[in-house]
Amino acid sequence: MDPIRNPYAPGAGQRPPELAGRDEQLRAFDVVLERIARGRPERSVILTGLRGVGKTVLLNALRSAAVRSGWGTGKFEARPDQGIRRPMGSALHTAVRELAHPDANTTLGTIRSFIERDAGPRAKLAERWNPGIQVPPTPGRADSGDIEIDLVELFTDIGGLAADKGVGVAVCIDEMQDLQADDLSALCAACHEISQQRLPLIVVGAGLPHLPGTLSASKSYSERLFRYLRIDRLERNAADLALQSPAEEEDACFTEEALAAMYQVTSGYPYFIQAYGKVVWDLAPASPITADDIEVATPEAEAELAVGFFGSRYERATPAEREYLRAMAELADPDSPTEGVPTSAVAEKLNRTPQSLSPARDALLKKGLVYANERGQVAFTVPHFGRYLRSQLG
Repeated sequence: MDPIRNPYAPGAGQRPPELAGRDEQLRAFDVVLERIARGRPERSVILTGLRGVGKTVLLNALRSAAVRSGWGTGKFEARPDQGIRRPMGSALHTAVRELAHPDANTTLGTIRSFIERDAGPRAKLAERWNPGIQVPPTPGRADSGDIEIDLVELFTDIGGLAADKGVGVAVCIDEMQDLQADDLSALCAACHEISQQRLPLIVVGAGLPHLPGTLSASKSYSERLFRYLRIDRLERNAADLALQSPAEEEDACFTEEALAAMYQVTSGYPYFIQAYGKVVWDLAPASPITADDIEVATPEAEAELAVGFFGSRYERATPAEREYLRAMAELADPDSPTEGVPTSAVAEKLNRTPQSLSPARDALLKKGLVYANERGQVAFTVPHFGRYLRSQLG
């Protein structure tokens, strides 16, 4: 089939042609926006799920919904090696510009104060960076040096500006589990404060499945502070829609047997649906796409995933960490790819003590390759990662 007309989009965070199976989350967020517009109390929103379930895509869709409602929005991706001041300030600068409030200069000055607080006059140029804010810093606001105090003041000023205009502000944070501990604690405190003041500012975060536990460890009240939406693989009907709808736009279709075969190989994970769909389209001779076409395309799709999706992550691990990952893969249930394995079983498999393996496990947790799904257990953050590792071992 014509590769130029291939409708599938297996990119990182790239919106698929059909955002299937997320209507419930989109409707829930519309309610949040409308309630805040009416002055009703609402919680910030946290999306959690494994890699490849479409958290970033949904996060972008929620931001778009806020923009359509006239809100100011900003977004950044958290990184474990970066503090929150620069990316948060840049995101909120974007949000304030979108608000287009005629009296925004004082608030822009607060943002600049927040960003530049840790950069003294002798700081390197990179440390004195600001996101194009031309107004001078506002003395005495968000510049105490205590990140919790400063973030509360920053959110308060921006929330007040939005309230004055009768709209809201949404700050979107991807990979939220990578925020540093102090920054995460400060973010919880700031969300707590603005919720008590009924200010129209919310955080919309996305992260791995252990993010709720990380938030709870940061602030005990976080389970009441956020609305958690778990993002999982698609049910069969939604997965079929994600394949069929784009194909129909290009005057093509899948047979029922082909759809069943696709669900078998992708398990309904949105990224895999796009990845396999793209390869199947390119290799299928004609429409309708059949189960035989799926069988022919599967090895090539798996080879591409082995390099780009699985292999790139495996390469980030040290030899000791790879040994830990391989032991996990051998112990994991092939029929339950998202279930964890006991850390004690991993130690027994490697003929080591659990304590001696703690450095490797902790490093894998920090790299986002595994997470603690239950106490004393670890699981892969990437669907089918165990299957990939077992194929390499074989």
